[in-house]
Amino acid sequence: MNQIKNAYIAGVTGLMLLTALILHAVDLSTAKDYVLIASTVVAGYFIAIKAFKALRMKAFSIELLVTIAVIGALIIGEYVESAVVTFLFIFGAYLETRTLEKTRSSLRELIDMTPTEATVIRPEGHIKVPVDDLQKNDRILVRAGEKIAVDGPIVSGQALIVEAAITGESVPASKSVGDRVFSGTILDNGHIEILAERVGDDTTFSQIIEMVEEAQESKTTTQKFLDRFANIYTPTIVILAILVYVFSSNVELALTFLVIACPGALVISAPVSMVAGIGNGARNGVLVKGGEIMEKLSKINLVIFDKTGTLTKGKPEVTEVKAWGLAENELLRLVAEAETVSEHHLGQTIVAAAKKRALPLSHQPQDARIVKGGGMVATVEGHKLLIGTRKLMADHGVAIDEASESYATGREKAGNTAILVAVDMRLAGVISVADQIKPEAKDAIRQLRDHGIERMLMLTGDNRHTAQLVGDELGLDAVHAELLPEDKVRWVNELKQQGYRVAMVGDGINDAPALASADVGLAMGVGGADISMEAADIVLMSDRLDQFAHAYDLAKATVRNMKQNTTLAVGTVVVLLAGVLLGKVFLASGMLVHELSVLIVTLNAVRLIRYRARSRKPLPVLKEQAA
Repeated sequence: MNQIKNAYIAGVTGLMLLTALILHAVDLSTAKDYVLIASTVVAGYFIAIKAFKALRMKAFSIELLVTIAVIGALIIGEYVESAVVTFLFIFGAYLETRTLEKTRSSLRELIDMTPTEATVIRPEGHIKVPVDDLQKNDRILVRAGEKIAVDGPIVSGQALIVEAAITGESVPASKSVGDRVFSGTILDNGHIEILAERVGDDTTFSQIIEMVEEAQESKTTTQKFLDRFANIYTPTIVILAILVYVFSSNVELALTFLVIACPGALVISAPVSMVAGIGNGARNGVLVKGGEIMEKLSKINLVIFDKTGTLTKGKPEVTEVKAWGLAENELLRLVAEAETVSEHHLGQTIVAAAKKRALPLSHQPQDARIVKGGGMVATVEGHKLLIGTRKLMADHGVAIDEASESYATGREKAGNTAILVAVDMRLAGVISVADQIKPEAKDAIRQLRDHGIERMLMLTGDNRHTAQLVGDELGLDAVHAELLPEDKVRWVNELKQQGYRVAMVGDGINDAPALASADVGLAMGVGGADISMEAADIVLMSDRLDQFAHAYDLAKATVRNMKQNTTLAVGTVVVLLAGVLLGKVFLASGMLVHELSVLIVTLNAVRLIRYRARSRKPLPVLKEQAA
């Protein structure tokens, strides 16, 4: 609305100025003055209204400086100056608003992608309903070319789905029965039926829009300083302008000083950069929860990674089942029935392996309890099961003989995670699970090193052999394994005390405390647990680590852009004021330069919308002894 109003006023007053020029050419001075006064009043009225509203809020705005200067120019008969200044201010406001709209284009694109209706499968047939009328557990039919309106699993069909709105990935992902899909994504080919688990404002897509809106409205430390500065700056300039008049007895010089000192470009220099940077992140599947987080991320010099689901794919497979005292399939079935209530990657892997072998999973576990960083305890068919680490076994008094320990260690040295299983307090077997390193992980880590990260560590609850293999492959500086959630928090706090600015990257429930403790916490979004997303400062909506590398580069580029804008804004004011005092810059010409500086600042920020980091030549990696 402001953009349209400013465009209309600028158009009207621009025509008035052109009319005044023509009247001047035909030597109709009185008529010219009337037109110039009318032009000043038309544009100046709206400027004065904004100044008055700001004063009522006890704020000294830029509009107040312009209003005082324009009234002064009218009093001393400088009608050309008053008309040109008001026109330039309104026209500058129009250009600023229009350009700022471009920095919010990412948010508008997200909102435009919001689905408006969906096809619900009901007993009476297929019915199209508005998304606001959808309910949990509705069965939704989606055909090729349609937008998905809910979050939930596919219960029938298969399709290629473009998930760019969620993950930033434009390449369609193949989805079939059992896979989760998300609102805001587009079905490229095929057709599916979805069981609605999240609808309306609860969907991932709606939460993304809400987070981006909140982030773009939040303020950085720099912005907060500039807001306080502007509130002091304006009355200071008024006093200085009075002093200029006292010492020079030149009203026009004092008014020119007043207008030229307007800190317009300075006030918008930080927010326009931050809005553009946060918008870029949203376009690329990186949700930054505020400008202050962006500033913190740009200063990070140490990164801690979780392993499973972060550095590795988080889609491990059961490679071997070793049982003592019962059949392998029987052991796998009992464990899988217990793990049906677990959200952990390894637990779901065991369930998937049991289903692949067509083992019946018909019994619900009783008294199931997750032991963070250790595994789980449950009762299945009357048998008490302990599933997890050596520490879990030791804590419950389950003995591990030398042969079993040797077998488990051998599996770990081969790159597997060895999951120990005790049935009725006796060790009954080991389930070996192997995961693969993400294909983009090595390049992402190299890029982070190239761009300023000094150290990278792994903190994981997995066994030390498997963890070290992954750490060596990726060239991490240190690996700390077999940790509990509180151990990860302790490591984060110790590293912060050593003076490091720490980022923590994880995706599991057990990572949430460490994510909250780090200077910047980053959570894997689509594959991650909800609690880790809530605890994190930044959410990577895909499970790709190169999104983190992009987020870090983007943060540095955004802060750099903000500093460029601030320097340009301050430099312009200083140069113009010097020009005014030296008699080289006048009211209209100074105002033109001032408005151009506002435009340049916004255009500079717009460059961030399409920013992509350029890869650099890798730097040598200095490794230290892993602890």
